[in-house]
Amino acid sequence: MRLLIIEDDPRTGDMLKRGLEEEGFDITLSNEAEEGEYLALNQHYDLIILDWMLPNKSGIDILRNLRIDNINTPVLMLTAKSELDDKIISFQNGADDYLSKPFDFEELLLRIKAIYRRSIGVVNKNILIEGDMSIDLDNHTLKRDGKSFTLTPKEYELLLFFIQNKNHYLNIDTIKERLWSEQDYIDSNVIQVTIYHLRRKIGKDKIKTQRGVGYCFEGQKS
Repeated sequence: MRLLIIEDDPRTGDMLKRGLEEEGFDITLSNEAEEGEYLALNQHYDLIILDWMLPNKSGIDILRNLRIDNINTPVLMLTAKSELDDKIISFQNGADDYLSKPFDFEELLLRIKAIYRRSIGVVNKNILIEGDMSIDLDNHTLKRDGKSFTLTPKEYELLLFFIQNKNHYLNIDTIKERLWSEQDYIDSNVIQVTIYHLRRKIGKDKIKTQRGVGYCFEGQKS
């Protein structure tokens, strides 16, 4: 999972970044409201951890702007505010969850995983159902038409990314930016080969190609 943390307190931000990276998350940390909002509007993330009390612009203002711009990335508000009215304001402006400071890291971790499962349509603790497929999120296995397939790490990440953006075309640059780090040297052939092998497992008709536009996973509409 790729997470964006917008937190102005260096100690809290660094603690979150280190702890979540140890859990296997890909973390981007921003200590400034304007920078964090720019990243949230222009980059792809699976979840945003957003501090309410930021200098120059509040987390609620950022959250409101994201929703106005139709950025539906799940947002977990992280704040010292604990009053019921503040929680209501968060949810009314599009937050997916709310956690008051000080917090237990394990609780934060559980909330992140729960939000992510909801965002991709998981029907129980670890099984995602999409059409005629079921995907085990723990074992990275896929079942379709009575057959079981093991997904490679990149096939698994790519499939979930397609499902999150189903019925929308994704170009090569977007896929590369989302699934491969800046340190990885790859060309478009690597992505095309990954998609080829993924198609063989999920069904060739599931991922459409439009030349000059990109790839589209055709899934059930919500």
